[in-house]
Amino acid sequence: MKAWVVRQLGGPETMRFEDVDASTPANGMVRIAVRASAINYFDALVVAGQYQVKPDLPFVPGAEVSGVVESAPRSADLKPGDRVTALLDNGGLTRGGYAEISDALPASVQRMPDTMSFEDGAGFTLIFQTAWFGLHRRAKLLSGEVLLVHAGAGGVGSAAIQVGKAAGAMVIATAGSDEKTAVCTQLGADYAINYKTQDFAEKVKGITGGRGADVIFDPVGGDVYDRSTKCVAFEGRIVIVGFTSGRIPQAAANHVLVKNYSVVGLHWGLYSRRAPELLPAATSALMDLYASGKIKPLISARVPLAEAPSALAMVAGGKSTGKVILTV
Repeated sequence: MKAWVVRQLGGPETMRFEDVDASTPANGMVRIAVRASAINYFDALVVAGQYQVKPDLPFVPGAEVSGVVESAPRSADLKPGDRVTALLDNGGLTRGGYAEISDALPASVQRMPDTMSFEDGAGFTLIFQTAWFGLHRRAKLLSGEVLLVHAGAGGVGSAAIQVGKAAGAMVIATAGSDEKTAVCTQLGADYAINYKTQDFAEKVKGITGGRGADVIFDPVGGDVYDRSTKCVAFEGRIVIVGFTSGRIPQAAANHVLVKNYSVVGLHWGLYSRRAPELLPAATSALMDLYASGKIKPLISARVPLAEAPSALAMVAGGKSTGKVILTV
């Protein structure tokens, strides 16, 4: 089989497209013939050796795939031919999603609805689970509340806009260009702000009559977090999702106290290890929203597997919106 292999850490250009021995799947694993693989921002960090998880060299990057089951252990409720999505957190195994074949733990494999395309399936789980747990589990978002979503044209931001609208919130989104704010509006945001040309904190206060946003969904950090504290409402919640700005901000405890708001973290991956019993209900709810047409992955590019380095560079450089999908 063909796969992109990282033999030395660096930029996307260091990956090599190689023939890899498919061998047999490790005991207890589900073998999947990959049809589509999602590119995530953290893939670039993994390839560069800058992510918190550092696989041993050599390895194949990619954590999110869809495809067709080739084989599965008897204990798994799966059979050859099933259309599935899967997350590839394989406990240190070296084969990821930038490949024609991948192996996944049964608990990380989910059947896809017949109406879901392989491209949608590959780009669905991480962004929508992150949005769901961030907004519903951590922030307890209520219908009628004001939700501020940063990086609304990005993968997880685009999901948060849709999940927020489905929950009945008024959604304000920020993005870094007029083209990206237009994407946010197309996704359903009630207001979209170009944070590079406008002070989003002042705009949010203007939109809300000075009250501010009840929930702020922040995958950016840095200056964006700092300004968010200026427009969070009384008893508001700032959900920390990531730090794509490159700077980890410092929360001022005295400011949290004086303005009476909460700062909560979301590391979605912890739920699969610490509270896996919560995942099925979220998955079911999200699949229902997909089936009803209320949520759908925003896919800005579909790129052949053979062109993975250029696609990864696009995502790492902030040149894409939503998800970029490798097709096999």
